[in-house]
Amino acid sequence: MTEWYRSGVFYHIYPLGLCGAPKRNTGDGAAKGFLVGADWIAHMKKLGCKAVYIGPLFQSSTHGYDTIDYKKVDTRLGDNEGFGNWVRQCHASGIRVVVDGVFNHTGRAYPAFKDLQENRWDSWGKDWYCHVDFGGRSPLGDPFSYESWHGFAELPRLNLKNPAVCDALMDVIRFWIDEFDIDGIRLDCADMLDFDFLRRMRRETQAMKKDFWLMGEVIHGDYGRWVQPDLLHSVTNYELHKGIYSAHNTHNYFEMAHSIRRLFGEYGLCKDAWLYQFVDNHDVDRIATKLNNREDLYPVYAFLMTIRGIPSIYYGSEAGVEGRKGRDNDDDIRPALTVVEVENADPELSDWVGRLARLRGSREELAVGAYEELVLTNEQYVFVRTLPGQMTVTALNNSDSQAECRFRIPGGYAALEDIRTGEKLSVQDNEIRVVLPPHGARVFTAE
Repeated sequence: MTEWYRSGVFYHIYPLGLCGAPKRNTGDGAAKGFLVGADWIAHMKKLGCKAVYIGPLFQSSTHGYDTIDYKKVDTRLGDNEGFGNWVRQCHASGIRVVVDGVFNHTGRAYPAFKDLQENRWDSWGKDWYCHVDFGGRSPLGDPFSYESWHGFAELPRLNLKNPAVCDALMDVIRFWIDEFDIDGIRLDCADMLDFDFLRRMRRETQAMKKDFWLMGEVIHGDYGRWVQPDLLHSVTNYELHKGIYSAHNTHNYFEMAHSIRRLFGEYGLCKDAWLYQFVDNHDVDRIATKLNNREDLYPVYAFLMTIRGIPSIYYGSEAGVEGRKGRDNDDDIRPALTVVEVENADPELSDWVGRLARLRGSREELAVGAYEELVLTNEQYVFVRTLPGQMTVTALNNSDSQAECRFRIPGGYAALEDIRTGEKLSVQDNEIRVVLPPHGARVFTAE
């Protein structure tokens, strides 16, 4: 049986942005319920998404990754009861829920750090952080120094070699499973987390909830180091993310195909791993902004939804919402949006993405089937995903002109059916001719 995380599409929500939350958490009261409404659940279901990654959610001071309280939903978003109700509604709609786990660092208002500031040598928190040195000073004026995330002093790094810290974090995960019945955690800064801690997390979360999913944020490196039977189920595929928009902008599909071979080929780095695939997220420019030609959104999403991996849609990008990272903030890529705004932004693109997402969730070969290149040029890319008796063919064109592709397909099928138009193309002697629109894509299925 295929694991749930391999068989559908994720929707990714950065809730503080989506809800237009204040930049700073003043702690003045709490929003009741949960501000990400049930209309977003209906939207995800309509698109065909089977899971949502939503976060950060922990009570924090500013952007969500400077945690104050690991067991409290950020009061700018609502309360614990409201979030629990939202998760139950997601589950009733067939949508799994994955939240952010910010375990590499805390905010300076977290109790362990506050105690360190107040009691210094006598603090119970002095061993909670990496490289605390009472002979130094921090950039923010503390009479001690400490390691922080990439030098950002607002984010002191937790000491995961301290058993008390690891015990506390495992208790946090147990709380979110018991209290909210979450289905998985996306681990922030997973490439900085201690491997022994990750092994413990995999072992203990599997005991808490058998099909619990662990996905890590890893940007560079050999992803296969983290995706192991005793470590994580998946990590973010930043390599392919870069290849997707770059290949379209430079009219060079060899770049995308090379990444697939390097990662998933017979001797690939991650040939046994299912990576988390995305074209944009809360940390990078929106895909509609990155592309030189907006029409390339059609082949981009066709590729994302039919290639091997776990595809994810960043909220609003299914409708071509644009946004670029600023010099000092990420506001433009984390905007406040309503479902109505998204559904009215670009209905034609949304319809295409929805068709692809529903296809991805209904075709077993797209989850676990074999992959084979059929055509590869700078501007055309055709590949097939197969299991015995079923097949999906994806044909992409990044050219300014219409393109014709002729190729042989495996398996002795009589015809291919276009998922968008319903048109049936006859196969003769295992060969077929497909006409592709400029900056377009066609996806076909066969039984």
